[in-house]
Amino acid sequence: MTIANFLIQLLNSVQYGLLLFMLAAGLTLIFGIMGVVNLAHGSFYMLGAYLAWSLSSLFGNLAVAIVVGAGLAVVFGLLLERLLFRHFYTRDHLDQVLLTFGLIYIFEEARSLIWGDDVHGVPVPALLAGSVPLTDNLSYPVYRLFISAICIALAIGLYLLISKTRLGMKIRAGAFNRDMTEALGINIRRIYAIVFALGVALATVAGMIAAPISSVYPNMGSQVLIMAFVVVVIGGIGSVRGAMIAALLVGLVDTFGKVLLPQVAGMLVYMLMAAVLLWKPEGLFKQ
Repeated sequence: MTIANFLIQLLNSVQYGLLLFMLAAGLTLIFGIMGVVNLAHGSFYMLGAYLAWSLSSLFGNLAVAIVVGAGLAVVFGLLLERLLFRHFYTRDHLDQVLLTFGLIYIFEEARSLIWGDDVHGVPVPALLAGSVPLTDNLSYPVYRLFISAICIALAIGLYLLISKTRLGMKIRAGAFNRDMTEALGINIRRIYAIVFALGVALATVAGMIAAPISSVYPNMGSQVLIMAFVVVVIGGIGSVRGAMIAALLVGLVDTFGKVLLPQVAGMLVYMLMAAVLLWKPEGLFKQ
């Protein structure tokens, strides 16, 4: 492998890892803070991809589509939390699994009725359609660098929100001790609603920015959901920092595994998860 090829694969692994972080961050927040096992989280990624396709066709601009889609995702998350998830916070995890597993089928059927079952493509914006030359005959797409930049910006924003703001302090308090937080006069239901809507928005935006490079097709959230759960387990449930590090590790192992060890590439990520759990059963970082 040449230096240029290595650099391309490294950039691919970082971009993939950052996209996984967008999914895993929302999943680990919902599970770690609210205690809800959300198997339907991958459906929000699929929703984002279909919104990118339909809204970019409507507005003729992917950036506008992403902004509008993110707003719709927040509203959808707030409604979903109020109508369904709010009633399952104190229920057994099995009830939560059954609810969210059922939601997967509901979202898939709704997707089929609204958008159909065809495979769609979202064009890369003309401004980002070029490539950055690495050597005389190798280059790297600008849009993939754009995805990485967006993910990094959102990761920094999420860190600042949770670590440096009053809302973040309330979120951390609610995760640590719900009863004491409520006794101090904090509306824990409102905090949970905000966290859930934030998780939905992160997954939806991830699907929207990934649509131009991955196409838009039915049931596309299932595979990324599995990888997102792997990231959450490796990083530690409830830890955003752990999700970031684990996502980058999974991206590196998966990308370079497909290049260097294609025969066993499908096993490598799960071998990584097993090794981490043998070393630290709670994951790399605690909440």
